[in-house]
Amino acid sequence: MATTYQHSPTQIAMIGGGSWATAIVKMLCENNVYVHWWMRSQTDIAHIIHYRHNPSYLSGVEINLEKVNPTYDLRKSIAEAEIVVLAVPAAFIADVLKRLAIDDLKNKVVVSAIKGMIPIENSLITKYVMRKFNVPASHLLAIAGPCHAEEVALEKQSYLTIGGQDIDKAQQFANLLKGRYIKASVVTDIDGVEYCAVMKNVIALACGIAHGLGYGDNFHAVLVSNAMQEIRRFLDVIEPHPRDLNGSAYLGDLLVTTYSQFSRNRTFGSMIGRGYSVKSAQLEMKMIAEGYYAVKIIYEINKKYKVNMPITKAVYHILYEKALPTAEFQLLKDVLK
Repeated sequence: MATTYQHSPTQIAMIGGGSWATAIVKMLCENNVYVHWWMRSQTDIAHIIHYRHNPSYLSGVEINLEKVNPTYDLRKSIAEAEIVVLAVPAAFIADVLKRLAIDDLKNKVVVSAIKGMIPIENSLITKYVMRKFNVPASHLLAIAGPCHAEEVALEKQSYLTIGGQDIDKAQQFANLLKGRYIKASVVTDIDGVEYCAVMKNVIALACGIAHGLGYGDNFHAVLVSNAMQEIRRFLDVIEPHPRDLNGSAYLGDLLVTTYSQFSRNRTFGSMIGRGYSVKSAQLEMKMIAEGYYAVKIIYEINKKYKVNMPITKAVYHILYEKALPTAEFQLLKDVLK
């Protein structure tokens, strides 16, 4: 009888304890991996170890503790890993990474699962990691959708796109995510998928505001169609690259984020449209809407490039200049085609 050999599991550090991190852990555990799962809440860590569920997010997902080690030791979790996945909200990731020394990420493949940018620095996550930790571009990857954590938890058919300059590394990571209900493909346009993941959250805010104001499906469709053109104009100027924006990582991710009941950015926007203040909407949601931070960053970046971006401009005015949503959308509807 022939002897079969099982390869050693790929060692992965998952940084973050939210819903998307939980969903990715679930996907990875379908394959031959071992996950060192860092999160800031020691209470949640203790709960997972005892009950095998994340008490704060996607509590219906059972955590396979034979493949997962929940931990509060950030540097140790990274030291033992070949691949480091960042899944902390963009507004907080810089503070988490401050705990690391430059050499902590040496020879690691770093994957951004963050759909946002570093505030103040106005930087993509992968660009920030490259600059702060000297991680070469060939060791950086980004996860794009269209994929909601809630549907992963329900094991509904889902699709991911892995962006990376090194297509082999991207494919290797994609293979670790594939499973019964997950398909994963790769593209070399890492900057494009990152920017698109950021901007689709801004558009989801706009769609939510429109919904809160009482606009219907007809307007929503026109808004999304114009948004795709706005994204194309911006990407063509800031990151020229041969890309098909009709692909799943671009148009698909935009559609699911602007239409889905699970979209926290759409939900946040809808609350603003119904009259909530930004602060009251944030308090009631108890979850981060990345688009709130993203719209300010994109707006500030565009001061240099001066791309025509009426949707981004309208959302920025509403959220940061306290413009009336009714007035902004009255202006916006006249420039959409």
